[in-house]
Amino acid sequence: MNWQSLQDGLSYILFSYGGTPITVFQVLQVPFSLLLAWFIVTRVGILIRKALLVRKVTPDAIHLFSRIYLVITIAILAITSLEILKIPLTAFAFVSGAVAIGVGFGAQNIINNFISGWILMWERPIRIGDFLEVGDTKGMVESINTRSTLIRRSDGVHMLVPNSHLLENTVINWTLIDKNARSFVRVGVAYGSDALLVAQLIRQVLSERKEILTQPASNVLFEDFGDNALIFDAIFWVCANSEADIRQMRSDIRFRIYELFNQHNIVIAYPQRDVHIDGVIQVHNLPQVK
Repeated sequence: MNWQSLQDGLSYILFSYGGTPITVFQVLQVPFSLLLAWFIVTRVGILIRKALLVRKVTPDAIHLFSRIYLVITIAILAITSLEILKIPLTAFAFVSGAVAIGVGFGAQNIINNFISGWILMWERPIRIGDFLEVGDTKGMVESINTRSTLIRRSDGVHMLVPNSHLLENTVINWTLIDKNARSFVRVGVAYGSDALLVAQLIRQVLSERKEILTQPASNVLFEDFGDNALIFDAIFWVCANSEADIRQMRSDIRFRIYELFNQHNIVIAYPQRDVHIDGVIQVHNLPQVK
C-alpha cells in the first residue's frame, strides 16, 4: 500500500450532513483527539489537586472543584468533537428534546439525586469528614458523589445514602461548625453517702482528663433522688471526630470514678427491693422421712 492509496482511503467520504462530507480521516481523528485531550486534562487535574492540597484547601472544596472541572472538560471535548466532524449543535436539538422528555419521566429519582449532590457540594451543609446522624445511623462522610453520599458507620460498615434523602430529611451534623460535642456520665451512689464528697471526686476525675475542654466548662449536677440511689451527672465537652471517641472517653471516666469511690468507701448503688408480707405465716409440721 503506497502513500497515495492511504490518502485516498482516509479521504473516502462515509456520509454527508447538510452538504458537508464526513471523511474517514475526520472520524478517526475524533477518538485520537479525545484520548490525547483526556490524557492532558487528567494530568492537569492531578497537578491542580496537588497544588490545592499544598495550600491546605479543605477536602470538600477540592472535591467540588474536581467535579466542576470534569463537567466543563467533558462539555468542551464534546463540542470540539462536533467541530472536528463539522456537525452543528442544532442537529441534536430534536434528539436532545426527546431524550429530555424520556429522562424526565423515567429517571426522576436519578435527576433528583444528581441535583441534590451538586447542591450538597455547592452549599456545603455536609462536608467530607463530617460526623452525621441520619435516623438511627451515625457515621463519617467519606465522599459526596453525584448520586449518593458514602458514609462510614461507627461499626466500620459503609453506607450509601441518596443525596436527596440528606436534603429532604432531618440530618444531625455533629461537626458542622466545630468538632466539640457535649456528653455526660451518670452515676448513682447509695443513700447516706456524702453528697459533697461525691461531687468533689467527680470534679477531680473531670479535671484529670486533658481531653476535656475547659471552655465550655464541665459541671457536676446532683440530678435526682432516685428510687435506690442519689443520682449525679458529670457533664463535659470534648473535641471528638466520631462517636467512638466519646464512648471511649465515657468509659475512661467511669473506670476512674469507680477507683476513687472505692478509695473513699463510697458505694455505687444497685437496685434493692423490700418485700412486705401482710398476714400471718402458718408453718405446718412436715412428716419426717425415715
